[in-house]
Parts: sequence; C-alpha cells; structure tokens
Amino acid sequence: MTIRGKEMDTKYIFVTGGVVSSLGKGIISASIGKLLQARGYKVTIQKFDPYINIDPGTLNPYEHGECYVTEDGMETDLDLGHYERFTGIHTTRHNSITTGRIYKTVIDRERHGDYLGKTIQVVPHITDEIKRRMLRMEVDELTSGQVDKSDVNGKGNNSSTRQLVNSLTEYDFVITEVGGTIGDIESAPFMEAIRQLRWQLGRDAVCVHLTYVPYLKAADELKTKPTQHSVKELQGMGIQPDILVLRTERHLDDSMRLKVASFCNVDLECVVQSEDVPSIYEVPVRMQRQGLDAAILRKIGIPVGETPAMKPWNNFLQKQRDAAREVHIALVGKYDLQDAYKSIRESLNLAGIYNDVKAKIHFVNSEEVTEGNVAEKLNGVTGVVICPGFGQRGIEGKIIATEYTRTHDIPTFGICLGMQMMVIEFARNVLGYKDANSAEMNPDTPHNVIDMMEEQKSITEMGGTMRLGAYECELQEGSRAYEAYNVQESMVNGQCSIKERHRHRYEFNNKYKEEYEAKGMKCVGINPAADLVEIVEIPTLKWFVGTQFHPEYSSTVLHPHPLFMSFVKACSE
Repeated sequence: MTIRGKEMDTKYIFVTGGVVSSLGKGIISASIGKLLQARGYKVTIQKFDPYINIDPGTLNPYEHGECYVTEDGMETDLDLGHYERFTGIHTTRHNSITTGRIYKTVIDRERHGDYLGKTIQVVPHITDEIKRRMLRMEVDELTSGQVDKSDVNGKGNNSSTRQLVNSLTEYDFVITEVGGTIGDIESAPFMEAIRQLRWQLGRDAVCVHLTYVPYLKAADELKTKPTQHSVKELQGMGIQPDILVLRTERHLDDSMRLKVASFCNVDLECVVQSEDVPSIYEVPVRMQRQGLDAAILRKIGIPVGETPAMKPWNNFLQKQRDAAREVHIALVGKYDLQDAYKSIRESLNLAGIYNDVKAKIHFVNSEEVTEGNVAEKLNGVTGVVICPGFGQRGIEGKIIATEYTRTHDIPTFGICLGMQMMVIEFARNVLGYKDANSAEMNPDTPHNVIDMMEEQKSITEMGGTMRLGAYECELQEGSRAYEAYNVQESMVNGQCSIKERHRHRYEFNNKYKEEYEAKGMKCVGINPAADLVEIVEIPTLKWFVGTQFHPEYSSTVLHPHPLFMSFVKACSE
C-alpha cells in the first residue's frame, strides 16, 4: 500500500460483538469495507465462525440462514453475501473460516507429525492457526519452507512478523469479523488470537466493537450498562477496543456518547451510533457522516484526507427513495424465514430499485399450496420465484404453483431446484409423463427428467461434495436469457459466454431434451464442458425462465444481476 508516495504495511481491522447476537456485525464490516474502498484502498473481508461444523453447507436454514457459495466453491456464512453486495469483491474459501476447519487443520498436521511429538493445546497451536488465517497465510506457503514458522506462531519479533505479513497479502486492509458474542466459550480462542495479533502488529491493527444500547420503555431511558459490561468482558480478555459502534433503536445524544467513551476508555470521536434505518444500504453513509472511516485511519496513523463523495452509492440510495410504485412478487419455498432466501430477497430489492419500483416480497409456503388454493395464494402478485432447496418436503406445492404461473402467463423465475420443478411440471402436464419426477425425490421414477449428475453417483459424504462454484454457460443467441445479459464483449463463436455459481447434485436429463424443445421449453444455456443444461425458458410466455445456477450470489448494489433486472422489469410491466 502506498500513501502519498510512502510504502505502508497492510492494516488489520477486527470486528467483534457484545451484549447480544444479530446486531449486524456483517453489515458494519461490509460498510467499513465500502468506506475504505471509496478512499481508494484495496480491501478484503473475512468471517470467522466459532461453530465446529466445517462449513454451513449441511446446516438447516432455520439454524443458520442461507448458505452462500463463493466462486471457488466454498459453502459459507450469509455474511459473505453482504460483503460482496456492498463492496463488489469476490470472496473465496479463505474468506470464511470455522472452528471446525481450524481444528481439522491442526489435527491433520498432528497426525502427519508436523509438531514433532509436542502436546497439542488450544494455546499456542489452535490460536496460532487462527492467527495464520487472520493474516491470510495459506497452508501451502507454510509447508513449502519459504517462510519461518516461528514468525507465524508469533515467536519472532514484531518487525519480522510485519515483514512476513506484507509478503503474503495483497490487500491494504484486511477486515476480520468474528461471529458470536463476547463471553461465548466458543469465541475464546479467537479473542486470544486477536489479543496476540494486536500486540504483535501494534498500530497496524484496530479493534471495532459492536454493542447494544437498549431502550427500556417503562423507564423511558436508554441504558449503557450492557455496553459497559461488554467492553469490560473484552478488556478482561486483554483487548481494549479502539472504536465502539452502538446499535440503538433511538438516537443517542452527545452526553450519552461521552458517558460511554468515559467508562470504556474510548475517544469520543471513536464512539459512533448505528440507529435503525429503513434500508441496510444507508448504513455506510450514516457511518461516514459520523466519521467511522476517518477514526479508523487516525487510529492507524494514516492521513485522513478529503471525505469521498461516494456518488454512485448515493445515486443508488436516491433511486431507492424515489421508487414509489410497488411490484408484488411471491417467493414459493418451504423456509418461512427472512435469512433463508437472503440473497434472492436482496437481488429482487436491488433489481426493483434500478427498475424504479419497490419489490414487495410475499412468502408463500409451498407445503400449503394445493390445486384448490393456488389461485388464492398467488392472488395479486405479478411475478413468482420458485425457490431453491433440497428434499421432498414442499415439492408438490412448487410444482402446482409452477403450473399455475405457466398456464396464467405470470412472469416466473425458477432457481436451482425451482428450475427443476419447472422441468418436472412441464413433463407431467405438457409431455404427458404424469409420473415424471426427480431421482432425488423418487429414485424409481420411470421418467427421471431430473437425474443425479454422473460425477455425483460415487459420492457418499454430504458436506462440500456437491457441484459447487462458478462454471461457464453458453447462451443461445436471441433467447430471453441472452437478451437479459446482453454482454456483447463476451461473445465467443456467436454465443454469449457467462459464468455463474452452482450448488446442486441433480441435473436436467438430456435424454428428454429433444422432446422439451419440440413442445416449447427451450434449453438456452448449456455448460460447454459437461453439456449440462443450465437455463430453460418458454419464449412464448412473458417471462418464464429457470436456471440451474444461483444468479442471486452475483448481484451487488452497484451491479444488479441481469436476470433479476429482466425478471423484475417483466413483473412491473
């Protein structure tokens, strides 16, 4: 990093949370990243989750919300979706770390004999591995003999540690969010790792602590005591926060901020408040107005300079405020939970704003949809998303909803399993195969129009074994999908080539492809390497498109996904 002609060391920002969970550490981390990007710095954000699962890929959405997938095929926490939507960065498997991955690495090394007979302990071995990941040092670099492990383990001097860090990272700022709440048993090794890094990195590291200031209605008062206790807990772990972000439902006056600053040993300018706002995308602007990014730079010792205008971001916010007309869109799925389809919801919201409308999203539980009530369930909506998922539960309701939208020409977007439901419904009601199904739901179906991918048939373990990550797809010229992407610079041999992220085991059965094409469902997106059908559509309808991939993972604030843009436009018309 070069600041005014002077080379600077990589800086590290640690974001922790206290009092209660779900305060919005991910949004604050993403906002900090956005503000630093606006100042011209190269930023990455990573999430450390204390749970022992290797990744959230096998977790029920009710347990952990949606599972977000990176381009390189890592199943991660939904906060990585926030990171990408806010900053436009492309996260990888190195941006999402769990306690399970940490312990597995250490145990694998112990079995390999890397520790030379030492007793393996949480400190230093687990904390050393956490530190190595926080500093974004990869396994192959540590085992290649190119670096001194004593520096990685924090046993070398500060200058050599700092020199090592700079040689292994390409970022100006690395923002690390630690999941959970201060005081959790699971978080203790992560806090110890941060304590050690703060000591080793000196001014190159900053701790941002997010706490809650509750309002007691009976007393008509805001209470700072929970924040004081949270900071005291953090200090008891050897970490003094540099900056406090106070989550609050009501405005805090300067006297309240001064009280928090005095009792928590934090500068007044470093106590900022994060009030409830109508949209999470207003948070970066609110933080900028209070000088959060400026406070971070001062703590690190970097000249603050002028406040960036953030014109594209503010233009987006203005479009959001100006959007008056509502478009009602139904999500047909089985998880009645906001976070279960987080990226889809945000993609619809973003596409709505850029189409000058407000996307009003209505959840429809597919388990409750029947032929008798489907018209009532979808009454008043001008568009329907058939949601992704796994397993038998709620499948028939999705198929019924798909038949209704197809026969009533309602714009419909099927994603992953949703696309497969489109294919099954078409087979049953147009091709005449009443027993058509997916091999996932009925392995003995005589018409397996959706079948397990050949590469998946020998796999027995569930975690991390699906078709994951970004794969190429060639679009048929003139199709609705082709028109939506409209990326002329990606033309290859007369076809538009795109890359999208996947998370599935089952695929369109090409044995039936000619029948579908003849009856009007066109296969307009094909993976060139595997001949996998990626996109189907019915061109005679207003908008009826299904994708085997997950376009919602690629939609950002400043670059909404073209398929969502096209879908919402069709809904608004």
